[in-house]
Amino acid sequence: MRKIVVMPVYEDLEASSKLFIELARTQGPDTYVVAVDDGSVRQPLPISAIEASGLEGVVIRLRRNVGHQRAIAIGLSYVAEHFDGDNIVVAMDSDGEDTPESITALVAGLDSADVDVVVASRRSRVESLRFKAFYVVYKLLFSLLSGRQISFGNFMAAKMPAVRRLASMQELWIHVAACVLGSKLRVQTCALDRGPRYAGRSKMNFVGLALHGFRALMVFAEDVLVRVGIACTVVAALSITGGVVATVLKMLGFASQGWFSLAFGILVLVFLQTAALTLIILMLSGMMRSGGVLGVGSYREFVDEVLHATRRSA
Repeated sequence: MRKIVVMPVYEDLEASSKLFIELARTQGPDTYVVAVDDGSVRQPLPISAIEASGLEGVVIRLRRNVGHQRAIAIGLSYVAEHFDGDNIVVAMDSDGEDTPESITALVAGLDSADVDVVVASRRSRVESLRFKAFYVVYKLLFSLLSGRQISFGNFMAAKMPAVRRLASMQELWIHVAACVLGSKLRVQTCALDRGPRYAGRSKMNFVGLALHGFRALMVFAEDVLVRVGIACTVVAALSITGGVVATVLKMLGFASQGWFSLAFGILVLVFLQTAALTLIILMLSGMMRSGGVLGVGSYREFVDEVLHATRRSA
């Protein structure tokens, strides 16, 4: 059973080179690396970085920068097309925060026949306070709007049938973790500590983190639209109720001068706005199309070249 490690690399040659060495040390020389160079200009990833570690693998160079999630999707699509059998596929970051030692624990969870994917949930994070606060808010909003719990990222191990299923899903190109959550695969979590970066600084800023969170909701857009539509309907119903109560109070003489017209006007505006928003949401829900299947090799239009690394003989 061979481990195939998929990772996106963007302007991070030093950290990824060290990761290759650590993968060889902790997971053995049979580990196969699929490194997706996400359009690096200053520090393009050479094939020699993999060969120097004593591992085999490929460097998939993209025509342009497509972002972290799409780079992983391209790597998984490449694996789904070129590999089969009993291989285990691991998706991880290339900066060392997903520690190579943790792969052993992830892969061990796949020994069960009832598990398709093992994902890493974080026990501890080496992150700023702002990031931790945003992450808490993100999980709360995701749970509220989608009705699902998400507590993991891109670090995961999967069996080949699961990889082929994910590679056929359009949602994989939007948000990897949310795609796994919505894939109906049998997912098991594994609590792991997050390590520090091997070198350099993270290129993800706060705006990027916010967009990453919104993309997770896009995978469950239909569920989100329905929930927002229900909330708008409730607000509209409360507005009508408030209007009826205000009218009754006016007729009974309990309303002060000018109060009724002000309150009734505000309630009418709230009702019209929520009614219009509900109508728009229902129309969008009907237009949403999900469940599409991607054809084999559809990722190739992003690929500039594929470089193969062979293991150096002693």
